[in-house]
Amino acid sequence: MSSSPAKSEEKRTTRPPRRSNFGRRVMDVAGGTILAGTLLGTSVLAGTMMGLAISFRNLPDVRSLKDFTPSETSFVYDIKGKLLSSLHGEANRKVVGLDQISSHLKRAVIAIEDSNFYYHHGINLNSIGRALLVNFHSHGVKEGASTLTMQLVKNIFLTHQRTVDRKLAEAVLAVRVEQVFKKNEILEMYLNTIYWGHNNYGVQTAAESYFNKSASELNLAEASMMAGLIQAPESYSPFVSLKAAKKRQALVLSRMKELGWISAQEREDALNQPIKLGHKTAWTKSKLPYVTDAVVEELNRRFGEETVKKGGMRIQSTVDYDMQQLAQESMQNAQRSLRNEGIDTKDLQIALASVDPRTHFIKDLVGGSDYKKSQLNRALHSQRPPGSTFKPFVYYAAFASGKYTPDSEINDRPIHFQDGNGTYVPKNYGGQYSGVVSLRTALVNSINIPAIILGRRVGLDKVIEICKSLGINSPLIPAISLPLGSIGVTPLEMAGAYATFASNGWHSESTILARVTNSRGDLILDNTPKPQLILDPWATATLTSVLRDVINEGTGKQANIGRQVAGKTGTTDSERNIWFVGYVPQLATAIWVGDDYNRRLGDHVSGGGNVAPIWGNFMERALRNVPEDYFEPPTKFKRPSSN
Repeated sequence: MSSSPAKSEEKRTTRPPRRSNFGRRVMDVAGGTILAGTLLGTSVLAGTMMGLAISFRNLPDVRSLKDFTPSETSFVYDIKGKLLSSLHGEANRKVVGLDQISSHLKRAVIAIEDSNFYYHHGINLNSIGRALLVNFHSHGVKEGASTLTMQLVKNIFLTHQRTVDRKLAEAVLAVRVEQVFKKNEILEMYLNTIYWGHNNYGVQTAAESYFNKSASELNLAEASMMAGLIQAPESYSPFVSLKAAKKRQALVLSRMKELGWISAQEREDALNQPIKLGHKTAWTKSKLPYVTDAVVEELNRRFGEETVKKGGMRIQSTVDYDMQQLAQESMQNAQRSLRNEGIDTKDLQIALASVDPRTHFIKDLVGGSDYKKSQLNRALHSQRPPGSTFKPFVYYAAFASGKYTPDSEINDRPIHFQDGNGTYVPKNYGGQYSGVVSLRTALVNSINIPAIILGRRVGLDKVIEICKSLGINSPLIPAISLPLGSIGVTPLEMAGAYATFASNGWHSESTILARVTNSRGDLILDNTPKPQLILDPWATATLTSVLRDVINEGTGKQANIGRQVAGKTGTTDSERNIWFVGYVPQLATAIWVGDDYNRRLGDHVSGGGNVAPIWGNFMERALRNVPEDYFEPPTKFKRPSSN
């Protein structure tokens, strides 16, 4: 809670001159008998407040307001500070200090809602007396006589039901609040909690919504119009009826003039000043919905849903807005290209994830072909068989064992295996066998049999252990077919794992959160990268050298973008999933193309023929202004010993 303004400012801007004509006005309306009854009623009420306090022992402890934090809107930004989205439930709110609120607005609100705010002690006896008369004659609660303090406790502690018991509880709590808090503290809480219409709770978001400016910048015309909203926000909203809003504004300004807080000229100037309206901000759509969903998901995982719902966070995501726009545009272009290639794109989905190998920051996420039709983020949650893009994990395990180099030989021949499910007979794409080949040749040409044999030699449990260390958390089992990518993983998992290959074994957890503060600017999460070396540098550099040949002379030729690139194609059985995952030293990107229903995509489709060009097109554009960097050669590192 902010510190109170100087007392001289408080008196100058809010305290009205004491007046002696209240009784005379009442006499003019109702006569001396009514005035006498009013004074008697207020005296009785004042004398019985202690008894009421005893009767309402079960009311909330107002001291809890010292730790009260209303729910606030959270804001998501890209890595460069561009606003992407606001996150809130029912209440769109930014809490601000009293010194950040226009003096015009403070005076306008007090004038129309509680002109004796700085004189009473929670209840206004004159107003209550008047309300008692009105309610007595109407046989119900027609007039509330609520002070700002009473409105505050009603909004925070009580229901809005108009009953005598609730009004009495409201009065007791208001007196208690005044005993614990200073006037300016009460006013600050009030202005930050009340409802201003169109899901705006609190003065700051209301000012931004109605006038596209902060609460501190409101002029007298805008402030008086906003103050007039409090009684019935939607009815007097200038978005609903500017005529009704102007009529209510005139009433507020007249009240301020009557109190001597503005001059007649100031009133006329404010009435005649043109109002430039803003726009409703409470439910604006995210600029990058797949990204926003991913941000919320990671926030929930780190802080818990209840903490996230309270809001008030300022979230700097790792995503680059321009690169994300480029990724989305590239995937839309890819849809058209695939359609031109004869692939049925009616239910086709494309997911993309890019990770910076230097930080493991997620730079862009495309979760599907159309967020409006499907909010499923396939980059995060669709576990699909990666096909041959899984083979590099097996080859890395072989190189890291110290027993194999790219020149080691393996026999590509027909094999079969017996297990509890019968006979498993793996085959190469096209059904041909090459005989004895080097490991480099086997991986560059994506031959299946050597991957199966190599997986059994190094141990599938070891391969799974390596995958888990690289951030692949999808459940993997040591099935014979695992080296061929038969078990589902997500595009983000693949991008993150390949990013560690790109960084020569240095790894951090992939994240979409760079930094999070609360609304006061206090740091609550700092994701400054703290990479750890988890892979053998020689084995990683060796794998990269082979994966470069995949691009230069193997199945990934169409991903060649004129700079050092390493990557791998992937196509699953029956052409249901096609992939390309690749990297340069500054960026690793995984692209998956498939159908949510796991249907066959068509004849002769493949990761190399259909996805590699999509990957190449995106990476070429994403890296257009990024200088070329180079991979470390294996010769720089010591080969691990074979124990």
